[in-house]
Amino acid sequence: MTETVIDLIRHGEPAGGRRYRGHNIDDPLTEKGWSQMWNAVGEYAAWQQIITSPLQRCQRFAHELGERHGINVAVEPHFKEVGFGAWEGLSHDEVKIDRAEEYQAFLKDPVNQRPHGAEPLDDFIQRVGSAYEETIERYRGNHVLIVAHAGVMRAIIARTVHASPSGLYRIKISNGGITRIRHTKTGDVLELLNGKLSD
Repeated sequence: MTETVIDLIRHGEPAGGRRYRGHNIDDPLTEKGWSQMWNAVGEYAAWQQIITSPLQRCQRFAHELGERHGINVAVEPHFKEVGFGAWEGLSHDEVKIDRAEEYQAFLKDPVNQRPHGAEPLDDFIQRVGSAYEETIERYRGNHVLIVAHAGVMRAIIARTVHASPSGLYRIKISNGGITRIRHTKTGDVLELLNGKLSD
């Protein structure tokens, strides 16, 4: 088997500050957000394919990067962020303070104590996992960049290291941070987390 290398980058800072966006709020990147992403990739351009979430905080950068280096870009709807239901649009402080009990329950058990109307975590992991499996299969032996969200990256990392869904939110994913996963004949290896490809 030829090795397949998947790089993932989280979108940069979106407009509107720190809040739960899920997949129903589609804020654009701030100038800082654009800088975070360009600084992470630098002049690196070794990918044969770029795949992006449909949300503009990912997709606009993916298309600009693809145009800059002549790399094909595909949109994968299953790589959109997890749905946060009633928390979407609320700031982190609003949830921590105004919904303290709900928030603490979520932290202790993010699988069973979801915000009202939120996407079930198992369903989310399943949709991301199946799209990721298809990506590995389709681009076997290639180097691919996925432009996505913290939740999507957590689901893929957890899959790689065989972590339980209950531990998903214990993985910190920085804005503009790069994660690299190498698929080899002896298994999958998490090589980089919250890194940069630029010097």
